[in-house]
Amino acid sequence: MKIKTLTLVLIACITFACNSNKKQNDLTDTADSLVSPPTAEKPAAAISANQFDINSIPVSDKPLGAFPYFNLPENYEGNPKDNTSDFDVAYFWVKDHFEKPEGKIFYARIKAKEGKSYSDLEVARNLEELIKSVDGVKVSQMKVPVDSSHTVPDNNRVKYMNGYGFMASAVTTTYLIRRADKNIWVQLTPGDDAVSAGWMVLETKPFKMTASLIKAEAIKNELDTKGHIALYINFDTDKATIKTESIPIVDEIQKLLTNNPNLKIAIEGHTDNSGIAARNKKLSEDRANAVKAALTSKGINATRLQTKGWGADKPVTDNNSEENKAKNRRVEIVKA
Repeated sequence: MKIKTLTLVLIACITFACNSNKKQNDLTDTADSLVSPPTAEKPAAAISANQFDINSIPVSDKPLGAFPYFNLPENYEGNPKDNTSDFDVAYFWVKDHFEKPEGKIFYARIKAKEGKSYSDLEVARNLEELIKSVDGVKVSQMKVPVDSSHTVPDNNRVKYMNGYGFMASAVTTTYLIRRADKNIWVQLTPGDDAVSAGWMVLETKPFKMTASLIKAEAIKNELDTKGHIALYINFDTDKATIKTESIPIVDEIQKLLTNNPNLKIAIEGHTDNSGIAARNKKLSEDRANAVKAALTSKGINATRLQTKGWGADKPVTDNNSEENKAKNRRVEIVKA
C-alpha cells in the first residue's frame, strides 16, 4: 500500500515568552481556518470538549514509513533538516493541560524554499489530511494560555524552540495517532509573522518490563515475605485479552498454585490514570477476571481465586511519564 507523504513545512522562531504580556484572545476566523474542523467520518474518534480520553482514540493499523513519518510539501523545507532526539520528553497541549509523552522526537522550523511563497493554510491542510489518512485524530486546537506555557521547563523550551513555534501567541494544533505498540504525537504552531511555523513529532517508546521472566518460586518468596507481588501481564490495547507473550507469566502463577494447594490468592488489576476513571476501573476488573479465567482453564479451582479492579486508585509511582505509567499498569497477586 503506497504511503502518502506529508507535504509540510513550518518554521518557528518561537519562544513562549514572546508576547507573554499580551492578553489572550479568542481564536479568530482566520486562525480557525488554518485547519478544517473534524468531520463526522469517525464518530468513535470524537473528543469531549471538556475532557481528553486517550482511550476514545481509535487504534490505527495503517502502514507508516520511517520516523518521522511525514515529508514536507515540495515548496517547503525544515531547518535544520535532521533535528532529532533519541529519547526525551516534549509538551503537547491538549485542551487545558500539557500531555508529556516521552520517546523519540523530531522538531523543526518550517519555511518556504527560496523563491517560493509561504502559506499557513497549505501547511496545516497537508498535515491534517495526511494524519487523517492514517486514522490520526485532532485532539486540540487553540492558543495555549500564557500562564500555562510558562510551566514548560526553560531547558526543554529552549532546546525544542524550533518545534514549539509561537506557542501562547498563535493557535497550536495537536494530533494523536494511536498505535497498538506506541503513540505518535504531532504538534503544529504557525508563526505570528505569517512566514513560518514550528512542528514536532514524538513517537513514544514502549517500556519493557523484565518481570515477565519471574518464576513460580520467586512469586512464592515475594508472597511469603511481602504478601503481594506486581506482575506485568500485557493485554491488548483497551481490552482484557492477554497477549501471547504474557502467557508464560500465567503459567508460572498456575505452577505456584499447583505446587501449593492450600494457597489462595487475590488477583488485582491496576491501570494508569489516562482516560476516564470509571472506564479504567472496569477495565482493571475485566483484566483481573481474565487472569482468573486463564488459571481456571488450567485446572485451578475458582474458589482459590478472588478478583478486584482498582483502576488508577493505587499507583506505585506518579503518572508523570510513559515509563511510570507502564509501571502502574500491572496485575498484583495478593496472598489471601
